[in-house]
Amino acid sequence: MTDAPVIHVVDDDPAFRSAVSRLLKLSGYEVAGYESAGCFLRAIENTRPGCILLDVQMPALGGLQLQDELARLSHSWPIIFMTGYGDIPTSVRAIKAGAEDFLSKPVSKETLLKAIERALVHYAATRQSQDELNSLRSLISTLTSREAEVFALMVRGRPNKQIAHQLGTSERTVKAHRHMVMHKLQVQSFAEAVSIAERVGY
Repeated sequence: MTDAPVIHVVDDDPAFRSAVSRLLKLSGYEVAGYESAGCFLRAIENTRPGCILLDVQMPALGGLQLQDELARLSHSWPIIFMTGYGDIPTSVRAIKAGAEDFLSKPVSKETLLKAIERALVHYAATRQSQDELNSLRSLISTLTSREAEVFALMVRGRPNKQIAHQLGTSERTVKAHRHMVMHKLQVQSFAEAVSIAERVGY
């Protein structure tokens, strides 16, 4: 499956990187290894999305700094931190910044695989929700400026007469705009139109 997620192992310890990569490949995952955060950043544009297994302490650019950089680049791939020097403040900072998990080395096979599975399930759900949101925004972008005005007022529960008065037009025109709004948003009911407005924060 070409769109299957890749597990990206970012760790400066070659023995650990090799052991984890081997374990993950035997568990059916496609794996890519990186000896530094810089190597990963250089490769990120040409690789498939997936879960990042990230060491906290690395030369030059550490795991937390890489997490910050990925956030700045709007890369939302799930991150699981792994460290032999874990401390509470570091783990709290990582989780607050959006990390899926924070594991202490050595980590058992079962713990690691469960953490990866949770992260990938969460990522898939988040991506699906974002795709749906983008699709709804795309539908709304097809509205003319006047249709968008009618949409904004109708989902607030304003009757046609009030919308017509506010926009300086006739009720008949508002009804026509309203019909086009429903058609372009591909909805059959007023409740569906309201639901779309709520989801996109209209």
